Amino acid sequence: MTTLQVSGPVVEPSPVKGWLAVLAVTLGIFALMTSELLPVGLLTPIGSALHVSEGTAGLMVTVPGLVAAVSAPLVTVATGKVDRRLVLAVLIGLVGAANLASAFATSFAVVLVARFLIGISVGGFWSLAGGIALRLVPARHVTRATAVIFGGVEAASVLGVPTGTLIGDFSGWRTAFAAVGILGLTSLACMIFLMPKVAPEATLTFADLPKVFRANAALRVGIAMTFLVITGHFVAYTFVRPVLQADGVEPGMIGALLLAFGVAGICGNFLAGALITKRLRQTAVGIAAILTTAMVLLAVTDHDVYTAGAILILWGLGYGAVPVTFQTWILDAAPHATEAASSLYVSMFNLSIALGALFGGLAVDSFATAGVLWIGGGLALLALLVLLLGTGGAGNSRRAAH
Repeated sequence: MTTLQVSGPVVEPSPVKGWLAVLAVTLGIFALMTSELLPVGLLTPIGSALHVSEGTAGLMVTVPGLVAAVSAPLVTVATGKVDRRLVLAVLIGLVGAANLASAFATSFAVVLVARFLIGISVGGFWSLAGGIALRLVPARHVTRATAVIFGGVEAASVLGVPTGTLIGDFSGWRTAFAAVGILGLTSLACMIFLMPKVAPEATLTFADLPKVFRANAALRVGIAMTFLVITGHFVAYTFVRPVLQADGVEPGMIGALLLAFGVAGICGNFLAGALITKRLRQTAVGIAAILTTAMVLLAVTDHDVYTAGAILILWGLGYGAVPVTFQTWILDAAPHATEAASSLYVSMFNLSIALGALFGGLAVDSFATAGVLWIGGGLALLALLVLLLGTGGAGNSRRAAH
């Protein structure tokens, strides 16, 4: 395995300053994920306003996902000698500007250009932020700080996407994009004033990425389960609004149901944070099983708003556990090459978002809307089989060793 050592003497970070920086990064992750996933709750009104189908509107999720998959390693390598605070600040500022551009867009092409820029930010920011808790807080706080940072992902589901959906329903989708743009600029200010300079690790090259991947079986398993779980989730979740409306759920209730999904996601995030120290592999298995069950139930059950809400809560519990569990798996698999491993993980995560939205869009335009649930459930089931049949003790042995 390629070992990337931290340059210079080891200095114990200040807990107070470190946690302020962690909160700034958490707000950035919240703004990023809200930006990336905001179209999920607004596909129908955006498509109608800009005269494109719901499947085509799904490109608003596909484009940033594909770009982020490429930008994660590119930004990590290209900024190898640059202060991490500066890089993160530039990327989150770009998110704010791109969302404001979307708010004033007069054509779908302009929106896609803005989504392209958001993809650059998502890939670069996340690949650097994934392991940055190691550099901000004392060692005894790293696990908790990582859970807090990735709680920003679930907070985006709880507050960002549902609130954006509600704003879109009552004030129009342009207002929702403008609000997220302002959120991005607020994150930029917090990054500048609350985060210390973070010196880069030893210079990372493109050659380091395949070396880390080839030398580490646990990392390969983590990348594989990320592809299957995230693609499966976003095949279905990107089109959850038309799925629910096709089953008779009133459009005005969609925001409330997404809020229930997000609240469950917060619970799943912190539940997983308590379990993964000793039961990392079992937690990953549970995630795949829950997601499979939830998507199949939503496909086969005749439901009203209450049963749909119950299934979405189950789904949210499972997906809420994904970011902190999968990121921890990746960091444990490559503890001496965190930026290289994180960039590979973020690349696959966002590629999977893009592929999920793309395949889901094709399925929605070509087949019954509920078909996305069967595809998503099938991919989650494959992830479960990979974990049960192909991993052995991967993950747990590393946690036990710490």
